[in-house]
Amino acid sequence: MKRDVAIIPLSDEEELVIAADNSGAIGMRDKDEVQVPYEVVSYFNFRVAWMECVAAGAKPFAVIVHNFSGDKAWDKLIKGIHRGTKELGITDLDITGSTETNFSLMQSAVGLNVIGRKKKKIEQACIEQTGNEIIKAAVIGEPLAGNEVIENKHAIAPLKLFQWFANQQDVLSILPVGSKGILYELEQLFTGPSRKFATDLDMRKTSGPATSFIVVYKQAVLEKVKEKAGNLFHEVIIE
Repeated sequence: MKRDVAIIPLSDEEELVIAADNSGAIGMRDKDEVQVPYEVVSYFNFRVAWMECVAAGAKPFAVIVHNFSGDKAWDKLIKGIHRGTKELGITDLDITGSTETNFSLMQSAVGLNVIGRKKKKIEQACIEQTGNEIIKAAVIGEPLAGNEVIENKHAIAPLKLFQWFANQQDVLSILPVGSKGILYELEQLFTGPSRKFATDLDMRKTSGPATSFIVVYKQAVLEKVKEKAGNLFHEVIIE
């Protein structure tokens, strides 16, 4: 399945995975459309790229920051990344990057890459429901964008929860939901005849900085998934 990552062969056994995320007009400049601290901006940039990298089967090892918001924003951007790594309990990510200092933009802009490695045999496969095995899907968290992200923190799926699901053998697939919405991601995941999906969420709404993600799992672990996700669990009906 095609994902929003670049996959580059390193050897016969290993591949490099590069994930990216950008934000514009979000920050502390007068003309920014969403006014939030740069620590928050980079935290959500990191969140998206890290989730995409992990969803592709990789273990991240480096972060690259592209800062167009001025020198004063740099330390706060790094602090936001550290907020993410602390939430995940990881300490082995190298962080580097660059700041545009020759010219000043009227609005904030930040780009971020997460780079990881994966074994070639580890791939994010499409799901095809066959035989008597019942495959289930759920959305964890709610799709949010812009100021909704600041105002509805309770509806955002934590990074730590995504990490837990990514490490479960019973989870067949995991996928962060991006700007194209839940329905688009489900259609990328499931193959075979045309399918219909239903959930209590708006499936066409942008999920902004990956405030929600999709998990696909076997019927046998439904209660385990529901218990772990709690109020963030939204079942997907597949027809």
